[in-house]
Parts: sequence; structure tokens; C-alpha cells
Amino acid sequence: MVYTGRFAPSPSGPLHFGSLVAALGSYLRAKSQSGNWLVRIEDIDPPREQPGAADVILRTLEVHGLAWDGEVSYQSRFGYYYDEILDYLAQRNLSYYCNCTRAQIKALGGRYQGICRDRQHAKEDCALRFRNNHPVYGFTDQHLGLINVDPATAAEDFIIRRKDGLYAYQLAVVADDIRQGITEVVRGADLLDTTTSQIALYHALGEAAPDWLHLPVAAVRPGFKLSKQNHAPAIDDRFAVDNLRQALMFLGVSEQQAGGFDRVETLLQWARGQWSLLNLTSEQEVLWPQPGTGFDRLSP
Repeated sequence: MVYTGRFAPSPSGPLHFGSLVAALGSYLRAKSQSGNWLVRIEDIDPPREQPGAADVILRTLEVHGLAWDGEVSYQSRFGYYYDEILDYLAQRNLSYYCNCTRAQIKALGGRYQGICRDRQHAKEDCALRFRNNHPVYGFTDQHLGLINVDPATAAEDFIIRRKDGLYAYQLAVVADDIRQGITEVVRGADLLDTTTSQIALYHALGEAAPDWLHLPVAAVRPGFKLSKQNHAPAIDDRFAVDNLRQALMFLGVSEQQAGGFDRVETLLQWARGQWSLLNLTSEQEVLWPQPGTGFDRLSP
């Protein structure tokens, strides 16, 4: 089986350093396996999207030499496919409508507890939840080893279509990884807790789950990761080589090793041979930039 990996950003803004790390890590993992690296734009949440952001993201990947295989996939074009999966689940009584509000769930401890499981709500003003009859409580990560997830989180009946009619992330990401034949998901460790729910959905659909590899996430201080929500600065495309060096250092390649290249193409060609899971820290979060790295900020 040919290795197939992917990078799947949402067009809610330009790439930042943390997303560059995820892109580079997934790219190097795929190419070290002589595999394919796909790019998918997860554009199913219009209220959060920025006009033109998808093009900016693709341009940043191009400038940094991260050439994808095949055509870019856009989630917004596959609503019919998500509907087919929703129909499949409904026919097997694996979904149900829920009208619980966030305030109600918060008042009950912040965790949805299956209140609407046996109620026959109409579709109007309801979210659609997955009936998680066979929860998955742990999985093996290719770098971190055995990961056990909080049982209450793993067993939750999660939303697969929102009240506003938009497809939920958990549904779309599994559907698209199946559709594209993804054999390993490489992404940030901030998504560890979503993995068991996704595996449960794979099982319900009669599909084999891919392998999982979670990379450390960059944080400016403990518990405060670099993200668009936290207003992380955009990657400056003018300094692609330096950006890649920083990302390689974050992934465990020493500055001395990565410092002898002045072109994106030669740096990436060299990096393909240097990629190793053994270089990665076992920490799920890494403060960045670190003192003594020679970088005062995320872009020169």
C-alpha cells in the first residue's frame, strides 16, 4: 500500500509557525516513506473563514517548497458525500437529533451526557449527534505510544452536524480521510483527544482507521499554543529558508545541521534524509522560540 498523508488547514487565516511545523512534519513523513502528500482545504465553516485565505495558504506552501501531489481538495465541494455518510448512519440508528444548548450542557458539568439519546426530536433547531455505542478509549500513536483518553470524552455522543446545518469537523475529517485514502494522519498533539472519537466513527462506517502521528505543538507560554484564535503572527513568506530552519529545529534537527543551506529546494532535499521520529521530543507542547536558538521571533 502506498503511503498517503495530508495537510488539511482551515482557511480562517494565513499559516503561522505552528501550522508550518504541521505542514513540514507531515510532508517529510510522507516523503521519507516514498509516499504521497495531499493538501486539503477544510472550508466547511464559512463564518470563520477569511476571504482569500485559502489562496494565501497555498502560496505560502509553494514558497516554502512544500509541493503537494495531485489537486488540492476543498471540503466545500463534497457536501453530497457527507450527506451519504449521514444517511448511512441514520439507517443504522447511529445518529439522533439533540436540542441541548451549550448553557444546558455547561450547567450539567460541561459534558454532554446523552440526554436526547432516547428522545424523538424533530430535525428543526437540533444538532445531529453520533450514537457512540462502542467507544474507543485509547489508541497507539506512532511516536507517543499508547494514548489513553479521558473515558467521559471518549464515550461522548459527539456532534456530526451542527444546529446551523453545517457539517461538523469530526464527520468531515473522517469522511475525507476515507475518501482520499489517507494511510496516516500527521497533525498536532492538540488534537489527541479527538482521535478516539474519530476511530469510533471509522468503525461505525466499517472502515479501517489510519495510523496516527501527533507532533508537538508550539506554545508561547504553557497552555497557550500558537494558533489563529490566539492571534499568532502570520508566516512571512520573504524568509522561507529561515522559516524552514526554525521548523526543522522544532522537529528536532539541530541548527548547526540545518544552517548550511540558502535555498529552499536544497534544504528540503537534505531534510528528507534527516527526518526521523527519533528526533522528536516526547513532550506534547514545546515553548517556542527557545532561549539560545538564535531566533528572537517567529519570522525574521
